Amino acid sequence: MERLLGIMSRLRGPGGCPWDREQTMDSLRPYVLEETYEVLEAMQSGDPRAHCEELGDLLLQIVFQAELASEQRQFDFADVAEAISQKLVYRHPHVFGGAEVKDSAAVLQQWAALKRKEKQARGGGKSVLEGVPRELPSLARAERLTEKASRIGFDWPEVAGARAKVDEELAELDEALAGDDRRRVEEELGDVLFALANVARKLSIPPEEALRGAVDRFVARFQYIEEELERRGIPHAGASLEEMEALWQEAKRKFSQEGKGS
Repeated sequence: MERLLGIMSRLRGPGGCPWDREQTMDSLRPYVLEETYEVLEAMQSGDPRAHCEELGDLLLQIVFQAELASEQRQFDFADVAEAISQKLVYRHPHVFGGAEVKDSAAVLQQWAALKRKEKQARGGGKSVLEGVPRELPSLARAERLTEKASRIGFDWPEVAGARAKVDEELAELDEALAGDDRRRVEEELGDVLFALANVARKLSIPPEEALRGAVDRFVARFQYIEEELERRGIPHAGASLEEMEALWQEAKRKFSQEGKGS
């Protein structure tokens, strides 16, 4: 860490890298997101070397921001490390103190209560929904918001209740589609997606990951269609929907047999 911090300081210092010296907190925003997604991709790949490398790239963004803040005499990397260390100790009194918890669910409830207490001390904490960034992808944000609401009992006891809500929202979407109010259609479609995200949470399946998997399967199957059409000498625009649907089903069977999902 000392070597990394020294390198960052030199890059930002006199005679350092022109690009690094030009960066600001605002200019670094997109890189934080990009590196986060690359870490997720490396995790999914199962390649430990790629995972290690991408974690380093993400760490660089933390070090970079800490260096910028240090130049403004706001905080430095040591402050960042100390702040998270204090937070972890404070929110784990069952490990570092005398509190007792019976299971992980109790740990989460205790964590939420302590976090709310911290926010109230800073003048916040008026809602259990605080702390979920608006910048999160919407499916992930929906999952986190419903999870937070569930901590105070606003939740169905079983997944069946959440699943029934999907049917209810689908019926309202169908009703909206029968009319000509585009705004209401958009709202009802959003409600369906939100309800599905809640079902995913109840099943302990991250909706963002589920959708990412579906997108990957779509890409693989569609590329199979393209390859088969090219192999048969059929231009893309020259294939009928029936031909492409037949190839789609063929791709589903092929990838299912190969263990790449259905």
